[in-house]
Amino acid sequence: MNNDKFSNRYDLEERTAKFGENIISFCRSVKNDKLAEPILNQLIRAGTSVGANYMEANGASSKRDFQNKIFICKKEVQETKHWLRMAKSFLPDKSEVISPLGKEAQELTLIFQKIGSTLKIGN
Repeated sequence: MNNDKFSNRYDLEERTAKFGENIISFCRSVKNDKLAEPILNQLIRAGTSVGANYMEANGASSKRDFQNKIFICKKEVQETKHWLRMAKSFLPDKSEVISPLGKEAQELTLIFQKIGSTLKIGN
């Protein structure tokens, strides 16, 4: 069995779900205080919505709907990168967990960017 946190790298549905699960796992590992709470809440919302929006994209009713959902996926993963950066600023001791999450967020951003750029829809 592969213990890689981001196995199934080419199954985007699984990959985005695993990403959300890893975000949740990270947030659970952090001592919740007044500083952490709003950042962790935002991180969970953005990080888990990537997969939810990708699921919606897969059920899109049109090419335009699919493109819109993919754009939302990209926006949510970019927001997740922001919240990971904020978490890293006040949790430097968690850098070894945050860095791989940030790397995965960057890879997902590039994937959604590529998907979106290949969908040319006329105006």
